[in-house]
Amino acid sequence: MAKTYALVGTGGRARMFYEAILGPHRAEARLVALCDTNQVRMDFTNKVISEELGGQKVPTYKPAGFASMIAEHKPDTIIVTSIDRTHDRYIIAALEAGCDVITEKPMTTDPEKCQAILDAVERTGKQVRVTFNYRYAPHNSALRELIAEGAIGKVTSVHFEWLLDTRHGADYFRRWHRDKRNSGGLMVHKSTHHFDLVNFWLGSQPDTVFGMGDLKFYGRANAEERGVFTPYTRTTGVEAAKDDPFAIDLTSTPVQKGLYWDGEKEDGYQRDQNVFGDGISIEDTMNVIVRYRNKAVMTYSLYAYAPWEGFNVAINGTGGRLELTVHENSYINAGAGSETEGAAKGVKLYHFPLHGEPRVVPVQHGEGGHGGGDKIMLEEIFGNATPRPGYGANHRDGALSILTGIAANKSFATGLPVDVNTLVRL
Repeated sequence: MAKTYALVGTGGRARMFYEAILGPHRAEARLVALCDTNQVRMDFTNKVISEELGGQKVPTYKPAGFASMIAEHKPDTIIVTSIDRTHDRYIIAALEAGCDVITEKPMTTDPEKCQAILDAVERTGKQVRVTFNYRYAPHNSALRELIAEGAIGKVTSVHFEWLLDTRHGADYFRRWHRDKRNSGGLMVHKSTHHFDLVNFWLGSQPDTVFGMGDLKFYGRANAEERGVFTPYTRTTGVEAAKDDPFAIDLTSTPVQKGLYWDGEKEDGYQRDQNVFGDGISIEDTMNVIVRYRNKAVMTYSLYAYAPWEGFNVAINGTGGRLELTVHENSYINAGAGSETEGAAKGVKLYHFPLHGEPRVVPVQHGEGGHGGGDKIMLEEIFGNATPRPGYGANHRDGALSILTGIAANKSFATGLPVDVNTLVRL
């Protein structure tokens, strides 16, 4: 019998989930309802479901009707892909209504909401799964397996550099993410992916975090300092923005037009804000040092105006060194199909034994979004694939991933190191 799902949040991130349910996993899964603050977005999603994916339109609910949606359709699982700051509201309500939850990362944005989710899981006995698709990318899996096999002995240090380019990186400064109250900043919204990978690779968890972060490229003041003047608040249909390489036109793709340009008349949300305008409260340049429970130390950097998209990671141990470089496909969320988001274009994995010849480690190329991780993860969530031990991320993994970023934000503000163990009771 097919499991039933209701989806909360029908923006660009939702599509990966309902495409999987209505596509390759329609025999094992069934979508029964949608919930969103915006009726236009829900209507557009239903149009995609019926006209592109060959499914039946499903009932729609505003947030005030969330409890009624669960009572009427009794879904087995709620999928949460709403704005980050609202995740806790839907996760906790779903758990208390007897549903399991699948949530997009980050699980939530601050220690208080995190603690409330952890308490709700314990109180209800229901499950929360956080969709860390990067775990499943073949190159990230290969790195984990090499460490587990002892290829470099005991891990002592990690250097991790993530680059967001001026297409994908800039996109966080156009959307609701630019307000730190909504997203927790890139340390929580984006870096939670990366901090989870390190927890996953090392089999450990963060103890102490120190960081520095600032807005150095985006925003009006930074642009004007470089002699760049962009006197507009948004970019669609604005003549002055026509030659701005950072501008997007929400009418240029059917998905962005259907979800955001047409939906704007209902809630006023502008998806195409000027990245060199006012009102940005998140950082674009961040450096963090993390000490883990196993005594390994990581230096981590993220910046959001790079000339290419992807990452470099080097992991040192008592028996050698591993280096992984991944170039990814640049994208704008909801600008095309989900299968192109974060697709790997080039992967190099090197093993440098302490005594012996270095070698290139062959890695299977992962097809599709997030280095091929999307397809593998979705098969495990919605299909009949046998779960890979240690790969599915639960509420505790979700908490540990965001706590590094939450601690980093606190360190940005205070200039002091932060003891992660003081933030929540795990």
